[in-house]
This record gives sequence, C-alpha cells and structure tokens, in this order.
Amino acid sequence: MSDSPFLFRLAERLHDGAERLPSELKSPCRDVVLREQKTDGGWGGREGDSDLYYTSFAIRSLTMLDAFEGPSVDRSAEFLKANATALNNIVDLLSWLYSALAVGAAGGPMLVEYSEEWSAGISNWLDAFRTSDGGFGKVVGATAGSTYHTFLALLCFDMLGKNAADVDGIVPFFASRQREDGGFVEIPQVKLSGVNPTAAALVGWSMIGEIPSDVRIATSEYLESVIGDEGGFQANSRIPFSDGLSTFTGLLATHEAKLGPILDPQKAAAFIGELSAPDGGFYGAAWDRKVDVEYTFYGLATLALLANG
Repeated sequence: MSDSPFLFRLAERLHDGAERLPSELKSPCRDVVLREQKTDGGWGGREGDSDLYYTSFAIRSLTMLDAFEGPSVDRSAEFLKANATALNNIVDLLSWLYSALAVGAAGGPMLVEYSEEWSAGISNWLDAFRTSDGGFGKVVGATAGSTYHTFLALLCFDMLGKNAADVDGIVPFFASRQREDGGFVEIPQVKLSGVNPTAAALVGWSMIGEIPSDVRIATSEYLESVIGDEGGFQANSRIPFSDGLSTFTGLLATHEAKLGPILDPQKAAAFIGELSAPDGGFYGAAWDRKVDVEYTFYGLATLALLANG
C-alpha cells in the first residue's frame, strides 16, 4: 500500500492537534504517563502488572506529546522483546505491533523485520480467528464475530501492508451489525446499539471503501441521539452520562466516515477539560476519580482531534 498504516496516519493527526494544546495541560499528562512506566519497561492498568494493551496506550500518548524518547523508549523495547511470543489474541497482536513500530520510529531498536514469510505467518494466525459470519472472533473457535475484534484485525492487516479491502466478507459482516436506530452492536444477540461498536464498524468500513449514503445518514441520526448533556457521547442510549472513551471513538468515527459535525466542538472540549485531573492525566467520566494511561490517551486524543477541526 502506498499510504502508511491507519494508526500511524492517526498518530500524525493527533500529534499535529496536540501541538495546539496548552503546555500547562500537556506537561502534567506527560509526567503522569512517564511516572507510570514500570520496572519491566511496560505499563499497566489501574491494577495489576504491565501488559501490552496499556503499554500501547502509554506509547501512543507519549508519541502524541512528542515525549517518547530516551530511557522510556529503551525500557519499552525491553518489555516488548520479553513479550514478543506472549501474544494470545488480536488485541495483544495489535498492541505489540504498534508499540514495536513506534519504538523503532523513536530511535530505539528495530523489533520488527518485515518479510513475506513473517507477514504470511501472522496473516494465517489472524485467519484462525475468522468466524462463519465473516468477522473475526475474540477467541479462536468463536461462534460469532466481534465487531470490535474485526476492526482490530483489519488494523493488524493494515500494519502488515495488506489492503483491508482484500479481506473478504467484511462489508456484509459490518452491515449485519447495524440496527434500526442506525447504530451498530458488538455481537449478533445484542439489540441495543452502542457508540463504541458503531465507531469500530464505521472506521473499519471506511478502511475498506466508501460507506453507503443510507448507512451514513442513519448512523449520523443515531450518534446525534446519544449526545449527553455534558457535550460528549454516551456509551449507549440507556447510559445517562457522557464518557471519555465513547467521546473519542464517536468523534473519530464522524471524521473517518465523513458524517460532518455532530458534536458541538466547544462543548465537547469543555466536557473533556472537566475530566482533566489536577495533577495530570484524565478521568474516564465525571464520576471517576482515578487516572490511568488509557483514559489519559482518550482525553488528549479527543482534544487533539477537536483542535485540528
């Protein structure tokens, strides 16, 4: 593919937007993320040891802030090398691939050496997660595909240099997950649409090609219906408050699917600003009072997208 992988194009966009954010917001966030790096070189969640998922969010935040450098890169590389064979699912694979490539781009050791054999081996590993409905499951042998894991699989193929449009059956899979309200669901048994599966479907679909106008119109109406009073997106229509994760994913989906402005940018920025912790980092929602690297990424990334317009 002539274009760089989607996640790296997104990283460039977030970096550009973050440059417009005030240093008094960015510096404490940088310090929080750096301080949370563990002795093994990785990052963890609110509890437990380092893992690849949280490590990838920390690296994405530091990259956005132009702060992934020096010792933090070298220590990250050690963690990634130690966990290169501990990839149990698609989330692990994507987290490791992105982080390893980011380490190399930041001047650290090159942990990924592309070859046709290596790429084919990972592609075959991913294919083991395919499900009969055309998607990708959370685990090998799943009876139904996961909207979220199907999107992640497309991101993995994208990083391997394989065009997402070449993965057969994905458009009908995503289409099958849309509900009458215009949103999408994670698994087929669910009837209530959610912002996060909707974002996964829309961004994944946009990687493959043009989203039909009727899908875009219906989804726009759905997203408008789940704007919370605070100015962000709710996770679904039954949850009465906005949160940082849903606001980031919903905003990203409106950009990638070319839905036009849905959130009020000033109100959305004010909402995310209210989630900023006094000592740096971001909370997940108004009721939350615990900072972690994942929600710090969502807060920074949402403000960066809004700053880019």
